[in-house]
Amino acid sequence: MALMLCLCASYLLGSLVFGIIYSRLRGEDVRGADLPGGSGMYRQYGLAVSLTVTALDMLKGALAVYVTQRYAPGWEWAATFLAVLGHCYPVFFGFNGGGGIAPFLGAAALAAPRALAFMVLLSLIVMPTYKAFLQKKVGLNVIPFMTLVVLPCTLLASPWVGGLAVVAAGTAGMALRTLQWWLEDKKEGNTK
Repeated sequence: MALMLCLCASYLLGSLVFGIIYSRLRGEDVRGADLPGGSGMYRQYGLAVSLTVTALDMLKGALAVYVTQRYAPGWEWAATFLAVLGHCYPVFFGFNGGGGIAPFLGAAALAAPRALAFMVLLSLIVMPTYKAFLQKKVGLNVIPFMTLVVLPCTLLASPWVGGLAVVAAGTAGMALRTLQWWLEDKKEGNTK
């Protein structure tokens, strides 16, 4: 029973997409103009809102893992997956949310801190390289590209940095969303 409650709570926590909540409190829906994560909130509302939304989205991932560690130990990977899935496909917002990166980072901070440190280091290398040399050719925003590169590299490094189950679970949730966006972008490009 505790496991089921933890897993349901993880998905519901993930479904609290704070970028959407903030924009709705302003009488808008950020999804009409941008993504509801940190970068989209920065572009639409500025740095303070972006940092606040990112922190809250990370906190919900960390909270999902914390509760699971306490009441259903060993299932942190499932809590991570469901928090990310809830953020990407929130039940409260028509199953249309963000990319899942912030809740994944929050979950990984508790469940796989060495893997998280590896991902941050690799991101600091890959992100500027991609933006400078490949983004125009590939045609994918930097964040989805980072998901497709950094997370698989972290999975390969998991024998040394740990966190295989948590990283795999987070990767699966974010990869679904990234693949959906990529297919939508290609479809729009083909119809123009």
